[in-house]
Amino acid sequence: MRFLRTIIALAFAFTAALPGFAASNSADLPHVHVQLIAPDAQFHPGANKAGLYFKLEPGWHVYWKNPGDAGEPPRIKWTLSQGVSAGALQYPVPKRLPLGPLMDFGYEDEVVFPFQVDVASAASSGSATLQAKVSWLVCRGSCIPEKTELAIVRPIGQGTESAQPDQQIWARLAVKLPQAPPANLKIGFAPTAIGFRLTVITGQKEAEASFFPSKPDILSNPAPQKVTPTANGLTLDLKKDETLTANPKELTGLFLLSNNRAYELIVPLGSPKPAQAAPPEAAPASSTASAGPSAAGSSSSVNSVKPAQTGLLRAAALAFLGGLILNLMPCVFPVLFIKGLSLVQSGAEEKHKLRTHGLVYTLGILVSFWMLVGVLLGLRSAGSHLGWGFQFQSPVFLSLMAALLFFLGLSLAGQFEIGLTLTGAGGSLAAKQGYTGSFFTGVLAVIVATPCTAPFMGVALGYALSQTGIVTFAVFTALALGLAAPYLALTLQPAWTRILPRPGAWMEVLKQAVSVPIFGTVIWLAWVIANAYGAAMLAALLCSFLLLAIAGWFLGRWPAKAWSTWIAGLVVITVVWVCVVAPRELTPSTSNSSVNAVASKTGEGWQPWSAEGVTRYQSQGRPIFVDFTASWCLSCQVNERVALGKPEVQKAFADSNVVLMRADWTRYDDSITRVLNSFGRSGVPTYALYVPGESQPRLLPEVLTPGIVTDALAQLPHGSTQSSASNAH
Repeated sequence: MRFLRTIIALAFAFTAALPGFAASNSADLPHVHVQLIAPDAQFHPGANKAGLYFKLEPGWHVYWKNPGDAGEPPRIKWTLSQGVSAGALQYPVPKRLPLGPLMDFGYEDEVVFPFQVDVASAASSGSATLQAKVSWLVCRGSCIPEKTELAIVRPIGQGTESAQPDQQIWARLAVKLPQAPPANLKIGFAPTAIGFRLTVITGQKEAEASFFPSKPDILSNPAPQKVTPTANGLTLDLKKDETLTANPKELTGLFLLSNNRAYELIVPLGSPKPAQAAPPEAAPASSTASAGPSAAGSSSSVNSVKPAQTGLLRAAALAFLGGLILNLMPCVFPVLFIKGLSLVQSGAEEKHKLRTHGLVYTLGILVSFWMLVGVLLGLRSAGSHLGWGFQFQSPVFLSLMAALLFFLGLSLAGQFEIGLTLTGAGGSLAAKQGYTGSFFTGVLAVIVATPCTAPFMGVALGYALSQTGIVTFAVFTALALGLAAPYLALTLQPAWTRILPRPGAWMEVLKQAVSVPIFGTVIWLAWVIANAYGAAMLAALLCSFLLLAIAGWFLGRWPAKAWSTWIAGLVVITVVWVCVVAPRELTPSTSNSSVNAVASKTGEGWQPWSAEGVTRYQSQGRPIFVDFTASWCLSCQVNERVALGKPEVQKAFADSNVVLMRADWTRYDDSITRVLNSFGRSGVPTYALYVPGESQPRLLPEVLTPGIVTDALAQLPHGSTQSSASNAH
């Protein structure tokens, strides 16, 4: 046995060490060769040169630090030997990469992102090891997020010899970095009716110039930049971004002049002043790995659709109505069913206790919504684009939610007793426990409600997320009150509880019956995980279910025993660990899983959505129907079965020669998020019908019937349908 334990320990140690041995200084992945380079054959104490090199297939590109309308720059997470540190990536001068009406900033062919390697002065011998986890987005219409591990080792000494061929790459590409502005360059800007006018003084007449903003959402990226030469320089007119509400006090970015003169600088508000170099940025690309898979597209939308011009009162009313209807959604039904059971059990309580339960339940929903909108606003201010239900794009959240509901279902089915207070029933427990249960039942209702976008909610949420923080909180508060209203009304009018049956032995049967919709929800969550993250993640989830069943057996076989509770608690902690670790170890790359997820949903004429595809079919004059969906969205699945999949609807699509596209949002995709935001929507389902000759798509309701779809198709211009049919032939 001792020998066997030794072998197992050695095997684990060897497995843990494999990544370090396997890492190479280069990797070849789809459409790109990526490599860590260092032009010197050895490092020396102090500052040293190194870089991240990309060699791209023709037509493909990676991104600048501000990618433009969509995209993501390369990112690195370092593991460095002792006494070695790595600086931020430096970005060479990018290209403007137009796609339809949009503009990205990035690099084609090949590029080096230099960075500085600092070796401690005490290190005069040995070697320096740089190991990096690199992630990037490579795009050409469609985008592929990729990642790899690279490592480079250099001896530490005093030599100055170069390392071939790293030196050749460095000499060819590292010279393309922007420079500090010269002393004779003066620059300033002034607001105009549509943007900003840069006044530049160089001491000579200039005819060429362009400006790349370092920060997003300041300038309209695709808008032309008008150059007007002057006797001692030029003026450059820039158009501001449509979402910009207040003029900035300064513009930071990359300023280009003719003859490859490129300066990274700060443009002050007012008359021209001596140019000030932009401070070096602690770019996230140099220090952190991507927090999660991202499938950001190279473009965000084909047509810009203004958010619905909805007033605050109307948006709040729609949100309240949407919250009411949300109670009827399948994802919320199990929680409300449990809450109804608790109301039956509490039928004999005093009136003020019932009312307090209702108010506490409402408070739980309100606090949950306020926390959720706080997270959304915080991420929005940090530059993220997230929508309603974004947490259902996290495999960790999905796994933990499925495990929680499975454990709850075991208790309701009778395997063990954990007290219905944990889910808000709180029937005969003490007042404090019961109120706690009511509060967290409200929390649970919000958690499981977010994958559904009920009717009337889409416009209201889209409006709220595009407004100020106060407006957003107001609309989400109305939504929360709508969700809480049915139960709250019942508790505020205790007389209505007379229609409820008296407590009795039948309640145990009813409690067990409640486990059926709970387990149904678990099956749905497991299907979402398998569909989005693969069979390995499903297997890990099933193993966690087995562990929870064992924990429940201990609690049921030896109830109220401290030792059995401790064992069950350790098993539950193990399940939490599995749910957190398994997604990182077992989830396939975003690109593969996303392709598989979309492929599994295509068929019957459907094809994966891409902005490039929409542009192509629009140029052919064909109508396009885009289904923005996700596997975790029950409303989406219902619409696909009761409307989009019906034979009469499919025939109407075929007769109108409509191009059918599905935009799968099961896993986070920034390009899809941006399109939804441009529609004034923040979640799925969303249905867009692009009509030939119209610049903006027509949006259909969130709840579909065959008649709604066929009526929309019947309103297509007859001439465009014939034209598109002839193009197809």
